[in-house]
Amino acid sequence: MPTCVFCAIVNGRAPATIVREWPDVIAIRPRSGGVNERHVLVLPRVHVPDAGTDPSVTASVAHRAAELMAEHPSANLITSKGDPATQTVYHLHVHVVPRADGDGLPLPWTPQHTARTTAQIGACS
Repeated sequence: MPTCVFCAIVNGRAPATIVREWPDVIAIRPRSGGVNERHVLVLPRVHVPDAGTDPSVTASVAHRAAELMAEHPSANLITSKGDPATQTVYHLHVHVVPRADGDGLPLPWTPQHTARTTAQIGACS
């Protein structure tokens, strides 16, 4: 896909900090820096819009992401499909987000999110 930023990275037409490479997949640092310094994105070398498009490619990406997760005592593995699920780049990618006790990352299903939301509501009252 000529306008896909991840395809451009895979093909060497856009800069990226590559963390690891395999024949079928690469792992890069998010341009924004991510949610912490060890956050990586794992993406296939072929263009696949999302995790539901090609299960065999998704399995390969998940396999490589699991290899990276094995290097951390705690981590989240996250991917999204579609606008309502917060997908913003339509090239399959999986976030590997290393975690630590007390890191404060407020994922929606965690107590940290509830505490943050409660604090924000209290500040607006």
